[in-house]
This record gives sequence, structure tokens and C-alpha cells, in this order.
Amino acid sequence: MKQGAQGSAGTGRAERAVDRDAGSVRVPPQLRAADVARARAEEGSGVRGEHTHSEVPIPRPVVQRASVRGQILDALRTALLAGELRPGEVYSAPALGEQFGVSATPVREAMQQLALEGAVEVVPNRGFRVVERGARELAELAEVRALIEVPVVLRLARSVPVERWAELRPVAEATVRAASSGCRATYAKADRAFHRAVLLLSGNEQLVQISEDLHRRSQWPLVGGSAARGRADLIADAAEHTALLDALIARDLDVVRGLVGGHFAGGS
Repeated sequence: MKQGAQGSAGTGRAERAVDRDAGSVRVPPQLRAADVARARAEEGSGVRGEHTHSEVPIPRPVVQRASVRGQILDALRTALLAGELRPGEVYSAPALGEQFGVSATPVREAMQQLALEGAVEVVPNRGFRVVERGARELAELAEVRALIEVPVVLRLARSVPVERWAELRPVAEATVRAASSGCRATYAKADRAFHRAVLLLSGNEQLVQISEDLHRRSQWPLVGGSAARGRADLIADAAEHTALLDALIARDLDVVRGLVGGHFAGGS
């Protein structure tokens, strides 16, 4: 699943099915006409093997290309969490690129990143298939996250000054607002931001990166959407963030231990 992705479109019936599926993915509003023009200009020669001397040079093309690729990656992550990219379905980079108004290159690069994150897998000569995940994988991810994060949070609860915990109040409150929106993609981002803010207090960047990767993987939807959480579930999950922060500020280690253990038991 971490192999190099080709992501080329299929032909015939398979390609038409893939193209039809791609039409349901929303184009990110950040990709305005100017972004599209820059993306096409900077990627055109690399994709088609051409060089046009009349093309106007694009300043800092690497930065702009990364920006477009990042916007596509964010849009695909949102589409996955929203159920617009369905588990088991195959999507082609050219078809999605046409939907976004860019070439297949930034879409393919974004899909390669999603493959590294375990969200999609390469289907040679067709594109990328959204991985079908089951409840067992979700439970395993929760167990691994608990093994990493619970002892760290308990250690931090004993050593981090109260004022540092108080500084995280806006981050915790942001998860409550995100949960109230009922949007899974919005909440997923706020949820990761809170956990990241807590773990950053450890000063261990490797731990933060590994934990965030596991957290992101745990947020991908299950096959059939059988475990999709509704607005009430998101609000309850966010409430645990604020309750945990209150306990950390109060230095109530018993409450901290119970909350952080239960949080992972719920797959959050």
C-alpha cells in the first residue's frame, strides 16, 4: 500500500465508471482561476513532455505547486471523511483532476500521500481504491494510541505548570464548536489539533508525529459507514476534551486517568 502510485486512468467501461464517481467530489473553493492557471502552466511541460518558449515564467514554481497539491490533498481528505469518496471504489487521477480544474499531477501526488496514510491503495493502470476498513482495525489503532498517549498525558499531568494547561483552553473550545457543526471533517481537524497541542508539551517531536499519523488513520470512515458518528457523538467527544483540560488544571490525577483511558476506549 506504500508502493509508488501510477494512478493512470483506465479505458473503456472501467474508466467511464471511475469518471462518473469523481463527479461527486466537491472542488475546494481555494482553487480559484489564478491558482488553476498557475498549476497548469507549471505542470504542463512535465505532464505532456512539451516546452513552450512563449510561456510566462512562474515565480517560485515549487512553492506554488506545493500549494495546489496541498489544497487538493485537503479536499480529498475532506471528501473521504464526508463519504464522497467511498470505500472500495476506484478513482482516477485524471478524472479527479478535471473535476478540480488541474492536471492529474497534483491529484496523483496527493493520492500518493493518502496511500502513505493508509487511506487509499494503488490499482495499477486504473487509479486509486479507497481502502475498506473494519471495526477490528479501528480497535487496534485505538489500542496503539492508548499505549503511546495515556502514559505521556499522565506524566505531563504531574509536571506541566497549570498556566500551560490553561493556554490550551481555546484549542479545547474549538473542538466543541467544530462538534456543534456536525461536520465530521471539521471536527476531525479540530480533534487532531487538541491532541497535538497536548502532546507537544512533551517536547518529543517524534512522538507527536507518530501519534498524529495514528490519529488520522483512526478517523478514516469504516466500510459501509456503520460506525459513522453523528453530531451528538462528536459533541460528547469534544466535551471529554474540556473535561480533561479542567482536570489537568485542577491536577486531579484520578480524573485525568479515567478520562484519558475512556477517551481512547471510545475510539476518539
